[in-house]
Amino acid sequence: MKMESILLGVLLEHPSTGYDLKKYLDTHGRFLRSNTQMSQVYRSLNSMEKQGWVTHELDPRPGAQDAKTYRVTQEGATVFLDWLTGPYQPPSRFQDPELSVRLTFSGFMSAEQLLHILDTEIETRQSEIARYRNRDRRQVWAPTIPFDAELANAVGERMHLMGAAAVDAHVTAMIELRRDLLDGKLSSRSLTALPGDELPAEPR
Repeated sequence: MKMESILLGVLLEHPSTGYDLKKYLDTHGRFLRSNTQMSQVYRSLNSMEKQGWVTHELDPRPGAQDAKTYRVTQEGATVFLDWLTGPYQPPSRFQDPELSVRLTFSGFMSAEQLLHILDTEIETRQSEIARYRNRDRRQVWAPTIPFDAELANAVGERMHLMGAAAVDAHVTAMIELRRDLLDGKLSSRSLTALPGDELPAEPR
């Protein structure tokens, strides 16, 4: 997922300056992308403007340099929505921000589109749990410098337990989000569940 997707989403919510976008990435969007530099924001804005996705107007500021306020063009909105509502392929790590970014901009989706993303995420993670939870975690080491195999095994097992708890919590949260969406608790837009629609089972 490219930074342009995040910037387009923010700009579609409200036109902003480069400084405003950097501030967003440092605060509200700090879990969507790590350590974004101001130069990266302006580089992305310049690239998007050359591609016709955004345009800017000058905001005069007496006694200071005029600020550029960026807005998304129709072409930019189409590019963003094509990505947002397009096929969702869950990354190998559930912690990666691909899903979080899409959920952040869920206001631009229909409830049905959001439901499809949630279904894909839940089914993928449940499949991963079934496949990898009880895998053989034994490792064969041949270190060439001093190495504490007992410590490595103990920490590795602790990390496995921490990861298992984290993915279980993630799946449970997605199932609850899906349930509330179906129950109409999250949106003023209607979502009609198909007859016999069942919620995914809780992770084991």
